[in-house]
Parts: sequence; structure tokens; C-alpha cells
Amino acid sequence: MSSENPFDLTGRVCVVTGGNRGIGFGIAHGLARAGASVSLWSRDEARNAEAAEALKKQHAGPVHTAACDVGSEQSLRAATDATLEHFGRIDVGIANAGFGATADALELELDEWHRLLRVNLDGAFLTFRMLGKHMKQRGGGGKLVAVSSISAAYGTPLQPHYAASKGGLEALVRAFAVRMARYDVQVNAVQPGWIATEATEIGMSHDAFRELIVKRTPARRWGEPDDMAGVFVYLASDASRFHTGDTLRVDGGYSIF
Repeated sequence: MSSENPFDLTGRVCVVTGGNRGIGFGIAHGLARAGASVSLWSRDEARNAEAAEALKKQHAGPVHTAACDVGSEQSLRAATDATLEHFGRIDVGIANAGFGATADALELELDEWHRLLRVNLDGAFLTFRMLGKHMKQRGGGGKLVAVSSISAAYGTPLQPHYAASKGGLEALVRAFAVRMARYDVQVNAVQPGWIATEATEIGMSHDAFRELIVKRTPARRWGEPDDMAGVFVYLASDASRFHTGDTLRVDGGYSIF
């Protein structure tokens, strides 16, 4: 990487779980635009292929895909092995895979609680553990970044499992940050605000709710997936080499107004 530009990701291999749509795809665009080689991991192989083609049309760097269920150790191992066979190394791991769901805190079934945490929290842990071991053994440092949510900071009585998964995720980030610091691996999280994606289209379809978010957000708009790109390029680059164990919020000012 050029010493003249600490944000240049040329030569770096970046994995983005759930990277074929929404925020993950916006992150992948940003990393590829900064020169990184990108591997998209997701269960939907057809969607992976579509996303990879879209990246290749806009960016010069190589793009790879791997079918992956982040809640399965076997699936994660296979995706890691396939990516290492293709690129030879992994420098950056973005734990983005996850989903939201709505349920009253008093009525939420335990099976639904476990189903969501399996992906959102277990999946991030397994991803960090798998890639962290690789970075330790390979040497030379690395980056691990988790996609959290402002739900980790607010009371969400209709999404208790989602909020708990993100709160736990940020605690996990701090634990890994301390464990991996001796190997020059920085570990951080990002809290997106209200971003216009497939995951939020139900809320956006209701005029009153959509406008409520706009009025509450000083930037006076919903975020777009590409709004997340810059912070992830920073956290994937040498510019953040002394920045670890932190959660950065990118929400257009929603949380301060």
C-alpha cells in the first residue's frame, strides 16, 4: 500500500459477509473503489454472482464470491478455505451478515430469539474467530469490523432480540480488540442509522414513519448504502492502525437530535 495515501487498499483482500445487497453491498463498493480485492460471502449464490458482476463493471480490482452461512462453522471454514485458495490471504473481515425481525418483548418465542442471534451474534463471533486465527497465524496485522446498529443504544420493545444481538456484538468487538491488539489487528464496529435498503423498505413504505425519520435526522434524509463506504475504508486501512475497540456511529445526526 502506498505510504502517500493511507486510505489506499490496493493489494488488500477484504471479506464482506452478507455483501451482496444493502449496506454490505455499499461497503463492498467502497472497498473496491479504494483498490481492494473483495470476496462476497452469502448464502444466496445467485445474488452473489449478480453483485460480483456489478462490482466488476465499476471497479478494476478482482472480485470473488463464496456461499456461506455464517451461523455454521463448517460453512465458514469452507468459505475461508475457498477465499484463501483464490487470493492467498485475507486482510480485512467485515461481519455484516444479519437480519432484523419484529416481535413484542413479552411475546417473543425462544426459537425466534435463537434464530436471529444465530446469525447476528453467533455469526459475527464465528467470523471473527475464524479470520482472527488466520491473521494471527499469517502475521502482518489485519482488520475486523462489525456492522452494529443504533438499536444497540436505544430501547426497542418490538425488536428485543435484534437490539440484544447488536449490543452483544459491540461487547464482542471490545473483547476481540484487546485479544488481537498484540497481533496488530484492529477490531471495531459501526452503527448505521436509518439506511434505505431492502431490510427497511417496509418502514419506508409508510409515509408517516418515513417522514418521521427524516424530521428526526438533522441531515434531513434517509441514508444510502454508499454513505457507509467511507468509514469502512478508513477502518480497513492503515489510517486506523491505532484505532481499536471502538464503535463509530454513522446516522446523519439522528442520535444527537
